[in-house]
Amino acid sequence: MRKTLLAAAIAFVVGGASVGSLLTYAQPAPPPPAADGRPGAPGPHPGMAGPGWCRPMGPMGWMHRGQWHHHPLWGGGPFALVYRQKDLNLSPSDVQTIVEGFLLRHGNHTWKVVNVGPAADGQVGFALATKEGSVIATFTMDPHSGRVQRTG
Repeated sequence: MRKTLLAAAIAFVVGGASVGSLLTYAQPAPPPPAADGRPGAPGPHPGMAGPGWCRPMGPMGWMHRGQWHHHPLWGGGPFALVYRQKDLNLSPSDVQTIVEGFLLRHGNHTWKVVNVGPAADGQVGFALATKEGSVIATFTMDPHSGRVQRTG
């Protein structure tokens, strides 16, 4: 009887240790700051439990809102038929339309997009200005990836 209890206790401890080691994942280190001192990437969204929309939960898949998913980030929804191209091939008028849409999406009806045109290194430059025309900030957008950089 004593050997059976000892064997059961050892099996319980070994099983618990192995399951515990499978369930523990280290949090990744934050990206190093950029050369100009700004952080490398934005932090988590307010109210979200991880560094983004979904977070890896082991070999079974991805966890999103308490449910297991076997696909990475995007599961569908109303825009499931829209596929993101590798090269966006944006023109200056496309960049202006995107930035105007961004302003409207965030409820800003007073600012406007000005000075849209080619910039250094093949980028497309633009500025945000008030109704009166005073420039608030200047930016560049990569026409291939759509990434925006603030320049002033």
